[in-house]
Amino acid sequence: MADNEGMRLRFWLGLVAVLLIAAGSVTAALIVHADDDADFHEGQRDQAVRAANQAEAVASLSIGQLASAAAFFQARSSFTQHEFEIVAEPLLQEGALSGTAYIQSLPHSERAAFERRHGVPIFEPSDDGPRKARERAVYFPIVYAVSSFGSTSPIGYDLAGDPDRAPFLRRARDRGESVATPPVQLLLGGIGINVYRPVYRDGAPTATVAQRRRALIGFAAGGFRVNDLAASAVAAVPDTVDVQLRIDRDTVVGPQGDLEDAAGAPIQIADRTWMLVVRDPNRPDVSLPLLLAVVGISLAALLGALILAWTRNERMQQLRREASLDPLTGLKNRRRFEEDLGAAMARGRRERTTGAMLMLDLDHFKQVNDSHGHPAGDRMIEEIAGVLRQRTRESDILARLGGDEFAIVLPRSTPAEARMVAESIAAAIRDHRSDHDDVEPITASIGVAMFGDDPRTSIGAVVSEADTAMYAAKDGGRDGVRVFDPVAVRDEARWDDDLGF
Repeated sequence: MADNEGMRLRFWLGLVAVLLIAAGSVTAALIVHADDDADFHEGQRDQAVRAANQAEAVASLSIGQLASAAAFFQARSSFTQHEFEIVAEPLLQEGALSGTAYIQSLPHSERAAFERRHGVPIFEPSDDGPRKARERAVYFPIVYAVSSFGSTSPIGYDLAGDPDRAPFLRRARDRGESVATPPVQLLLGGIGINVYRPVYRDGAPTATVAQRRRALIGFAAGGFRVNDLAASAVAAVPDTVDVQLRIDRDTVVGPQGDLEDAAGAPIQIADRTWMLVVRDPNRPDVSLPLLLAVVGISLAALLGALILAWTRNERMQQLRREASLDPLTGLKNRRRFEEDLGAAMARGRRERTTGAMLMLDLDHFKQVNDSHGHPAGDRMIEEIAGVLRQRTRESDILARLGGDEFAIVLPRSTPAEARMVAESIAAAIRDHRSDHDDVEPITASIGVAMFGDDPRTSIGAVVSEADTAMYAAKDGGRDGVRVFDPVAVRDEARWDDDLGF
């Protein structure tokens, strides 16, 4: 009946192990899939950030150069077309600018002089073609312009009459910083954005809006083609990745509509924020997680059997360990001690070295049990075991033979070394104070027996010699150490024979 119950128990344990392993494999597959998905989204976000940083860096470089040009215009206040081209052409050679211009802030009273000086009228677009601008207080005509496409410069074009650009000119003037338009039809070709940098009269105060309006002399302007900005972003991602360039909710470049499961990153161009959206079509599939689940479930039965076998083997090892250890102190017991002593003696014979066995017995231990009870005696045994652990090496063999009797084997030890160790142990036990104040200090008597390369020496003989020396220590007044002397023992035996005992 007991065997049947054991078999049923092992069966259910095996079934539970199989189910746990199968469930674990499915869980692992789900975790792998989730990790792959997280890695994919993180990688996609990294692609978006990298592309946005690339595009923003290109735009920022050009805007920074535009600010430098504005500083030049401010310092010179008036300059020729040749000087403008010297400053403007490098702006088109680096970065993303496709065109650049200088825009003058022109009061109405100076309009006629402007038209005579440049030989062109101030004009603005209309449905009927170019016409003279309506008279207004201030004009913002283009004075000089340079384009990377080599198109005709729209000299005289009045941006103050352009509803798509005039609000941003005024905003740049009042803020005193670079301002970008939304996507517009560039005057110098293509769809893009304009960036305006105000130029103030050199040395004029610009702390307030009113002061900035009075000090304004013109604008340094730049044109960015949207396709060029998008190209700088696309260059930072793989060819298979879809890229959108958006402003607000409008897609300017790339596939129209919302990209499903995409990642985005902002691009700051002057005072306007664009959004770069990236979608990587190479989403990880579920083949690997599915394979993990299938393999895990397939191996569940085998792994369950292995777990059961391992558990049984562990239990057998635990039983063997328990059979060789003293349950109270955790030290080796007598049977295991004799096995290890035999191994140490055999090793000593092979290596032609000597070793020592110490037999230790606590003095008057019975009084501890009688006065304080067996629990106190057990605590004292445990404390003494701790003292012995502190006084022995890793290579030494330490055991409790039973009751208050302990044994120690010192491999590769001379008689002098063995005596020194034994006396050190006796002193440590003598100086030990129990954790319980009501238990008196205790001492120990220790006998030492040597073993070496003599093949005739047996385990029993060494144990007997150490036991004899230990009792000699007790007879000598206890709390001492005696080393077994075979000559003295023979003399005592001969004396007993002479007396007829």
